[in-house]
Amino acid sequence: MIPKKMLLIVGVIIIFFANIIILAINSQRTSPSYGPSWLALTCIAPFQRTLTGSTRFMQDIWNNYFNLVSTAIENDRLEKKLSRANEINNFCNETRLSNLRLRDLLELKKETPYHFLAAEVISRDPSIWFKTVIIDKGLADGIQKGFPVIIPDGIIGQIIDVSAHYAKVLLIVDRNSSVDALVQKTRARGIIKGGQAGRCLFKYVLRKHDISIGDIVISSGLDGVFPKGLRIGSVSEIIKLNSGIFQTVAITPYVDFERLEEVFVVASLPHPGVDALQ
Repeated sequence: MIPKKMLLIVGVIIIFFANIIILAINSQRTSPSYGPSWLALTCIAPFQRTLTGSTRFMQDIWNNYFNLVSTAIENDRLEKKLSRANEINNFCNETRLSNLRLRDLLELKKETPYHFLAAEVISRDPSIWFKTVIIDKGLADGIQKGFPVIIPDGIIGQIIDVSAHYAKVLLIVDRNSSVDALVQKTRARGIIKGGQAGRCLFKYVLRKHDISIGDIVISSGLDGVFPKGLRIGSVSEIIKLNSGIFQTVAITPYVDFERLEEVFVVASLPHPGVDALQ
């Protein structure tokens, strides 16, 4: 007995060849026919249509699969390339900004008679009670307690603690800090103390001195710590009480203490006879 699967295969082969013969005969005719060939074509055409559609469907799936795999691989490659390009671009921007800051520091070093040591800020005091930063220079680099710290924008603060390779800087916006200062235009003198909200207070300024908003305040050099003529900030508010001989002046520092990265430590004062910054 012949298996059903074999009969099915033989039947498909017979239909296939019959279809070819009928199509060959029809191709030689110029007028339509309604004989056996028409009947065979009517029966075979749907089968051919289904078979052709299934074949195209499978081809589309196969081609799309490889296209998707190829696209996914290419997308992954491009994402890695873009990530690397962004990393390089970020590094270049950071290098450019660092070079600009160092260029300003070098210009300051050229224009002043002081001996500077460049240092990098590596941490900040997280406490809300103290305003200090840690720099990566210490005793081994010639840093000593009491040395002033500056940048081209103005005064940063003073070294208050030092170890072999690190030092702590008390910022001028800290309440424990003090700088003997004067108004550049009128020469009115007072003491800069740390205030609130990143500002300083210019205290013990006599009421008789005329001070205006926007006046520049500089170091006087009389405290024996900060050289004369270094910028501190500008007058942002004037407070005159009804009584008393002093007026209190609010100062906005020129330094943005939230963005400190590189600083200069003033390691020595100029030789006698050499004028400081004026």
